[in-house]
Amino acid sequence: MSLASRSVHPPATGRPAPARPAAPAPASADTPGDKTPPAPEKPRDAFFDNAKYLAIVLVAIGHAWEPLYATSRSAAALYIFVFAFHMPAFTVISGYFSRSFDMRRDRLQRLITGVAVPYLLFQTAYALFRYAAGDIPSFSVSLADPWFLTWFLVALFIWRLTAPLWRIVRWPVPLALAIAAAASVSDLGSDLDLQRVLQFLPFFVLGMRLKAEHFNRLRCWPVRLAAVPVFAGALTFAYWAVPRMNDAWFYHTDSAQKLGVPWWCGVLMQLAMFGCSLVLTACFLAWVPGRRAWCTALGAGTLYGYLLHGFLAKGSRWWDWYDADWIHTPWGAVVVTLLAGAVVTLLCTPPVQRVFRFAMEPKMRWAFRAEPRLGAAPGRTT
Repeated sequence: MSLASRSVHPPATGRPAPARPAAPAPASADTPGDKTPPAPEKPRDAFFDNAKYLAIVLVAIGHAWEPLYATSRSAAALYIFVFAFHMPAFTVISGYFSRSFDMRRDRLQRLITGVAVPYLLFQTAYALFRYAAGDIPSFSVSLADPWFLTWFLVALFIWRLTAPLWRIVRWPVPLALAIAAAASVSDLGSDLDLQRVLQFLPFFVLGMRLKAEHFNRLRCWPVRLAAVPVFAGALTFAYWAVPRMNDAWFYHTDSAQKLGVPWWCGVLMQLAMFGCSLVLTACFLAWVPGRRAWCTALGAGTLYGYLLHGFLAKGSRWWDWYDADWIHTPWGAVVVTLLAGAVVTLLCTPPVQRVFRFAMEPKMRWAFRAEPRLGAAPGRTT
C-alpha cells in the first residue's frame, strides 16, 4: 500500500506527459450481496510512485543521519535540508489523492483498514518493541499519543475526514495556514500529536487544490534547471543555520512559547517554513522522473517502508550501532547513507508487502455490514 492512490501512467515520450487526476482507489467493496461488480482499478501513475519512493528514501536517510548531527556540521546541514521538504512532499501528494474523498461507504472502509487499523497495530507493535528494548519500564499502549512515525497515520486519518470541508470553503489554503499559525502559538499537548497535524495541514489542503497540470509544469526543463541553484542555496543556508537555528522548527511539534520565542515569532516562522518547504518540494518534484523506472513498482509499498524502517532506526540508537568510530568519518557517513537507502528499498518490495499486508491492508470484510440489495426492504441487509 502507498500513501496515495491509483492513477494513470504517462506515455513514454520525450516530454513529460500530463498525469490524469484519479480518485482514490476504492476499497475492496465486494461484500456479499453487492450486485454491482467493482470497477477495474486504473493503472498507477509512474510519476507519483517515483516521487513517493524517492521521498521515503529521504525519510530513512534523514533518520540515519540524525545520530551524526552532533559530530558533523555537514551531516547536520543535510539533515535539516532533507527534513525541510520530505514530509511536506508526502503530505502534498496525499492531499492530491484525497481530493475526491467523501463519506462514501467504500472510501470510509478503506480509511479504516488502510489507515486506522495500521495505526492501532503499529502503535502496539512499537510499544512492544520499546518494552523489549528497555526504552520503557513497563508495557503500555497509548492510542492517544502517537509515537515516532505513527503520527502521520493519525494526521492522514484526520485530514481525510476533513477533506469534504476544504472543498466547500472559499479560501481553503489561507484558512489552513491561519489554523497552522494559530496552532504554532497554542499549547495543544501531546494528544493525537495535534500540534504537528495542524502545522502540516496547509500542505495537505494545498495538495487537494492542485491539478495534474500543476505537477506537469514542474517537470519542464526550465524549472528543473532553476531547481539546481535553489537546492544549492538551501544547502548553503542549512550549513550556515546549523549552529544558529533551532532545528525543532522543522519538526512542527512544539509551540513558539515552548521553543523560547515570542508568539509572533511562531506565526512568522510558520509562514516562512511553509514557503521554504513548498519551494523545496517543488524543486524535488521537478526532478522526479515521469517514466516507469526500476523503482516505480516500489512506490506502492511506501507505507511499508515508512513504518517498518522505524524499528531499525530506533534499534540502531538503543543498541549502540553508531558507537563505532569509523561511522563518524566522511566515508562512514556515506556507508550509512547507502545502507539506509538500501534497507528502506528492500522494505518497499512486493515480497515484504505480501508478508505484512495483513497489518497494512487488511480486508476485514467480517467487520463491515453487507450493503443492502437494491429493492430490499428498509432496515434489512443480505
